[in-house]
Amino acid sequence: MTRTTSTGRFDLLAAGLALDRAQALSGQPDALFKAFDDICRQAVGHQLFTLLAWAPETNDVQRVYSSRPDSYPPGRRKAMGVTAWGERVLKGGRTWIGRTADDIRWAFPDHELILSLGCEACINAPVRWNGAVLGAVSALGPAEAYDENDLEGLDRLAARLAPGFLTLAASPR
Repeated sequence: MTRTTSTGRFDLLAAGLALDRAQALSGQPDALFKAFDDICRQAVGHQLFTLLAWAPETNDVQRVYSSRPDSYPPGRRKAMGVTAWGERVLKGGRTWIGRTADDIRWAFPDHELILSLGCEACINAPVRWNGAVLGAVSALGPAEAYDENDLEGLDRLAARLAPGFLTLAASPR
């Protein structure tokens, strides 16, 4: 039996160990979120990394982490609205890859801000726990920066964020 320890540019074993260490630190969930950001930056590179919490009962979303808080800050809750991206990632619990600026425009209502940061590609994975989607993880970079293998690696690690999302749900900021 062969075990796969890498998917795309993600070293799953090393990432898992780093996330285990991060979960033991004080300052949760920020310590876990920062560690995941660092793993993504090292594995696939990004110009922007964000985490979005989702409340399905109200269809509200909240950016709970950003690698660029000055230009793309975490903050208030807002209504998600109906988007094909939300149907796929949040309601459908499926991954999404965008390779070009047109894909970013299709997916995100705030595409002008995203594009102004030099982000024309994106990989998204839902954060799942106990059969439910808690939110989504996004790594964004230049056009054509990511491929399907990178998306799979992100997806395989995304559930490791669940303790952080559950912490926020229990004690909202």
